[in-house]
Amino acid sequence: MMRYVFFDIECACVFKNVAKICAFGYVVTDGQFNVLAREDILLNPRGKFHLTDRKGGEGIVLPYEYEDFKKYPLFPAEYRRIKSLLEDENAIVLGHATLNDVNYLNLETKRYKLPSFRFDWHDTQFFWMNTDKQYGRQIGLGAMAEALGVEFTPHRAVDDAYATMRVCEALCKREGESVEGLVAKYRIRPGRIERYQIRQPFSAGLKSYLDEREEQREAHARAHEEFYRYVNKYMHRRKKGGALEGKVFCFAKDVEDDVAVSVKLVQAIFASGGRYTSHPAECNVYIARDEGGVRYENAVAGGAAFVSLDRVGEALGTDV
Repeated sequence: MMRYVFFDIECACVFKNVAKICAFGYVVTDGQFNVLAREDILLNPRGKFHLTDRKGGEGIVLPYEYEDFKKYPLFPAEYRRIKSLLEDENAIVLGHATLNDVNYLNLETKRYKLPSFRFDWHDTQFFWMNTDKQYGRQIGLGAMAEALGVEFTPHRAVDDAYATMRVCEALCKREGESVEGLVAKYRIRPGRIERYQIRQPFSAGLKSYLDEREEQREAHARAHEEFYRYVNKYMHRRKKGGALEGKVFCFAKDVEDDVAVSVKLVQAIFASGGRYTSHPAECNVYIARDEGGVRYENAVAGGAAFVSLDRVGEALGTDV
């Protein structure tokens, strides 16, 4: 009978090449999400607790007594049990932002010179990305749980594993699919760890997203090249002593990329004696569709006047 194994890991500290695991929580269910087993395996991390959030900022607080961890076994003592759980041929392994936890396991096996883990895994965060087509945004377990009506206590490994299970159950119910059905529907390839090498999950939807983003990047590069080719060719030919003599313009990126508009604008600017710069801090007139953004802030901080795009065409006598 196929089972689902949901797991979560908490660490005493995480650095680039170190992850000292202090808790391995897991929940095992049948294919209908009925809980068969759940446990928090607590481990002596053999090191001090140095806890930070995902961005390395203010420390998170784990709902454990840190002094108690000294009496628990080291990771190698529980390694075979954890390995057996995750490498069960009759189990589908799942987590949330699972890549992080798989990497922690990888680092601990290297730290203690233990054989590599070898199993496939799925990620409820990646499931959400595919079902909602939100590949550019990583949703946290708390936000996903709230969206699906699931409650949990954060940072207790077994509770996070249980919440991940409930989130997965709710997502499957919303989609009208089992885990296997969800994987097939969105053509999801699981992540994998083997021989200390980690492969991330992938899907048809992610491929389409990446292809589209690459096309947009290439289109941006072509537009950028075309616009600046025009600027570099004609700025030195601009009319001297025109109405815009002494004025230096800069456009927002999206205006530059709209070549049909940007070339027409800069043509009118040059015809009146103005100049163009790619550096917003050096301009005295900044043109954009709306206020805001880094370029806008740099231009205004440098003393530039902001002119909205919908007003500038009329002022320059051109239709944009």
